[in-house]
Amino acid sequence: MKKLLFPLLLAATVLSVPATAAPAADALAKRTAAKGAVETYKVQPQLSTLGWVGKKVGGQHNGSIALQSGSVLVRGNQISGGTFVVDMTSIKNEDLKDADYNAKLLGHMKTDDFFGVDKYPTATFVITSIKPLKDAQGNNAQIAGNLTIKGKTSPISFPAKVGVKNGVASASGVATVDRTKYDVKYGSTLFGAAADKAIDDTFTLSFNVIAKASGVATR
Repeated sequence: MKKLLFPLLLAATVLSVPATAAPAADALAKRTAAKGAVETYKVQPQLSTLGWVGKKVGGQHNGSIALQSGSVLVRGNQISGGTFVVDMTSIKNEDLKDADYNAKLLGHMKTDDFFGVDKYPTATFVITSIKPLKDAQGNNAQIAGNLTIKGKTSPISFPAKVGVKNGVASASGVATVDRTKYDVKYGSTLFGAAADKAIDDTFTLSFNVIAKASGVATR
């Protein structure tokens, strides 16, 4: 009798569970899965900016360069990775107002002395890690990754402000790049340049990158 009673009680317990329990459990499982899923956002070159500043003895030059394409990996409301392609042929100078001097500078920057854009028309940056950060400038992330220029790859790390909201991911900040690690050696005292004609071995890249999830309108 006891052997018969236990299966009956078990069956009654199962049948007494409300019908809404299973759908609720399914919904919870789906939300949990979605929270841990990684979504790919597409970089919006038309909404993103990338500026550069290079310094030398007695002055400096500045300008812009265009992002060609890229993608940002998003998990929940956090950026977890990304790949970015820069159009090196698009480099512009903004401080020289004389057209001839401007063209001369850009022409030189596109040669093998600097970025050799005919052979290396793009540069790439691939994020390898993003760690939480708080600093006086309001940055909330330390981004590390591999930067490739002129076919040379070297790690780089920099602070940034990052965020994800309503299907839009953004990242802004300033990165300092040691150009000598990418075979950009012209004017460096490390490679024979006279001190009074030296160009700093580092230059800065200021960036504001916008990426959007699939289905989010682009304006």
